[in-house]
Amino acid sequence: MLTALHIQDFVLIDQLSISLGSGLTAMTGETGAGKSILLEALGLAAGARVGRASVRPGAARGVVSASFELPEHHPVWRILDDNGVAATEDQVILRRVQGADGKSRAFVNDQPVSVGLLRDVGETLIEIHGQHDGQSFLTVAAHRGLLDAFAGLEGSVAEIGEIFRQWRDAMAACEARRVSLADAGREADYLRHVVAELKELAPEEGEETQLAARRSELMAAEKIAGDLSAALAALSEEGLEGQLSGAARRLVRASAAFSSETNPLSNALDRIDRALSEIMEARAAAEDAAERLGVEEGALEAVEERLFALRAAARKHGVNPDALPAVYNRAVAKLADVDAGASGLQSLERAANAAAARYRKAALALTRMRETAATRLDAAVAGELEPLKLGKAKFRTHIVSNADEPRADGVDHVEFMVATNPGAPFGPLKTIASGGELSRFVLAMKAALAAVENRTVIIFDEVDSGVGGAVADAVGERLARLGEAAQVLVVTHSPQVAARAGTHWRVEKTETEAASITRVRPLEPSERIEEIARMLSGAEVTEEARAAARRLLGAAGGTDKRARKPRAVAG
Repeated sequence: MLTALHIQDFVLIDQLSISLGSGLTAMTGETGAGKSILLEALGLAAGARVGRASVRPGAARGVVSASFELPEHHPVWRILDDNGVAATEDQVILRRVQGADGKSRAFVNDQPVSVGLLRDVGETLIEIHGQHDGQSFLTVAAHRGLLDAFAGLEGSVAEIGEIFRQWRDAMAACEARRVSLADAGREADYLRHVVAELKELAPEEGEETQLAARRSELMAAEKIAGDLSAALAALSEEGLEGQLSGAARRLVRASAAFSSETNPLSNALDRIDRALSEIMEARAAAEDAAERLGVEEGALEAVEERLFALRAAARKHGVNPDALPAVYNRAVAKLADVDAGASGLQSLERAANAAAARYRKAALALTRMRETAATRLDAAVAGELEPLKLGKAKFRTHIVSNADEPRADGVDHVEFMVATNPGAPFGPLKTIASGGELSRFVLAMKAALAAVENRTVIIFDEVDSGVGGAVADAVGERLARLGEAAQVLVVTHSPQVAARAGTHWRVEKTETEAASITRVRPLEPSERIEEIARMLSGAEVTEEARAAARRLLGAAGGTDKRARKPRAVAG
């Protein structure tokens, strides 16, 4: 519910604060008093486009704020939450500051927001219907939602939306698999070569580091082994041992020339025998050392060959050697996709086809429910047309289903159509109906849809234009009934409509030499009688007019129907 409206320096209003109640509120006043200014100001607070001329002459800026008290299930809370706007208990405050220089600022709950967000919030709270406005209620894009709300199909729409998303995801998975298979197929020969090459190489993670370390060890060991080998060669039969053995044999032959007692070579032969024994022990020790060193012949060459092969493969694939196992695994997986891809794609296609079938079934069921609901809605609106002096007009909810254009809300295009005269073709409401007819058509539809709409405040500007008597009373009765489901403000020149209101405001314009000022004040019961009498009789209020006003108020119950006492402050 709109609880308060504050206006400062807006057109003819210097400062105005209004507290509003629930139900139907009527605003009356002389032509030119400024009733439309209040609607423009409320539109500004709700994000409408208003130019710099809206600022009161001489003021630097105009300010309009509107306060709303809302139930916890109201859709506005979702919008605020999605946009990070803090909520203050059950209240939402919209504020717009319009500078004389044309610059504008917007606030929701005193938090700066874009004008676009302010408009989104405002559209969930306020709906304004004038004789020639392109109201959001009449936008074709909104008709499907209104029909679904009338029929209580929100759950079915949410269900088909989930099925649609599942279908869309399944189709996306199919397309992704097709692309993957196409890519893999183009490089299948290359992948097979990679798999064969790396399978034969059998690289292991961390192997390059181990081989490099082993190579360093073997290079060091090989140098030691070379030294041992040279030493063994020097001590071998072809080396020092052989030379000493040959010398010993010659000395033995030479010793035959001497007697055994006085043989001068005996000492030499003894020394050579001892030397040969030492050489043999030294050779045995060197052989033991070489065996313990454990360097197999060709070990270094084998390690280097493996190391260089790993590094060459890594360069070929543009990775480090440790990543070669991953390259191999990816190639194997891609080949598996190629080999098993057809069956995998078929499985995905079956899932997508199943989702499509579920969607078509749900969409068909939803179309039938909408068609049934459309018949009921048409009948409900038709029942409202005769009392509103639109008995010759016809209303039809036009549904066109196109299975080739599936959407998350189904396959149906919904549009409200009217024919204003017998035999005339149906056409869009906004283009077929005249200004006065348009307002009454909207009122008829609002009366039919009142129980299912979420709008907080509905405003009608001269919905009674061009009608009077019983028709005007029917307009007022429907506005009052609509006020039981939502807060309704009506700007009216009809005494029958004003009498139906639970709260009555009079808009007055005061002119001085300095400026013209618009004021708004709530009317007490006695003042209501006088205002409705004025509306009945014109400038001169007669006793007959006052008596007629009392009868209107008594019949409508409008003399004591306030949700709470309103308050207005004007400066």
